[in-house]
Amino acid sequence: MNLTLTNARIVLPDGVIERGTVTVENGLIADITDTVSAKPDAVDCQGGDLIPGLVEIHTDNLEKHLMPRNGVLWPVLPAVITHDAQCVAAGITTVFDALAVGDLEQDSVRLDTLHTSFEAINRGNEAGVFRADHLFHLRCELAYPELLRELQPLIDHPAVKLISVMDHTPGQRQYRDLEQYKKYYAKKKVAWSDDTFLDAVEDRRQLQATYSDRHKQAVVELARARGIALASHDDTEIVHITEAVKDGVAISEFPTTLEAADAARQAGLLTVMGAPNVVRGGSHSGNVAALELARVGLLDILSSDYVPASLLHAAYLLERQAGWSLDKAIATVTANPARAVKLDDRGTIALGRRADLVLVKGNGEVPLVQQVWKTGVRVF
Repeated sequence: MNLTLTNARIVLPDGVIERGTVTVENGLIADITDTVSAKPDAVDCQGGDLIPGLVEIHTDNLEKHLMPRNGVLWPVLPAVITHDAQCVAAGITTVFDALAVGDLEQDSVRLDTLHTSFEAINRGNEAGVFRADHLFHLRCELAYPELLRELQPLIDHPAVKLISVMDHTPGQRQYRDLEQYKKYYAKKKVAWSDDTFLDAVEDRRQLQATYSDRHKQAVVELARARGIALASHDDTEIVHITEAVKDGVAISEFPTTLEAADAARQAGLLTVMGAPNVVRGGSHSGNVAALELARVGLLDILSSDYVPASLLHAAYLLERQAGWSLDKAIATVTANPARAVKLDDRGTIALGRRADLVLVKGNGEVPLVQQVWKTGVRVF
């Protein structure tokens, strides 16, 4: 667990050392200098960027490994191990597995695999089979009738560090445009006629009217009592931010409009946007572009959401396309998410912090992960 990394461009919280050395002792950062070490066992970084291990607070990447093809469920623990390896290969050393508690789709993989995934991740943590740290982000679908029953056996686990409240009822928030909603579900092979589509919309609105408000109140109270960080999801209007502040929310995930993101900033909430939104140059569902928010100073955190490799790529694109300094851009995937979820032992290259480190080399537009260390131990 002792390690010397030298001849690196070191990305610090407030600047960059162009050619320096980081020394690790007992898994922690013990020294940082702007000189090149002559120690024979030092790792020569060959001028590559040395950055903190990435902190991912919202990824549902596991779902594609649980169901690699429509209708095909994969064994859960092997799926989680593959997901873990993919995350670490992308430079992610702390993963918040975003497990959906409830869904408005009756045949959803999320309903089938919630508890088995939760158990498998805990089993893997206990057995030490993962390369990254795995924690939980429980995504609470407020209009789901069985939400509280499903949530109760999960919420007291110490690895639950983040809860988000979300409402995917059509006609508001992310799905305020019903045509976009219909197109999105057509891509998921949901075959609606005009009549059955309107019936489905009405059914989901009835569920919202019956359950959403009381479920939100219960979830917020459960999170507050346990000191778990709260996030709102798909804020669209100023009133959504007003409600989030009242509920004690600290994080606004994926606001869909500039108006909502600006209100979140004024209210002191941290704003999360999708890294795929940055890499693709815009939202896949027609919402505000992450780069647009970045250019006006309304972006704090990036999440890889469904593509782990997008996280690092998007951070470097903030430098190139939004005019950010490299240290500010890297903070969106390291220091800022760590702070948002109260992990004050990681996220920066600083004395006494965990030696979660990533060596990155550029290749034209795409940054390439060369090596990854968690608490000073190489994991990739």
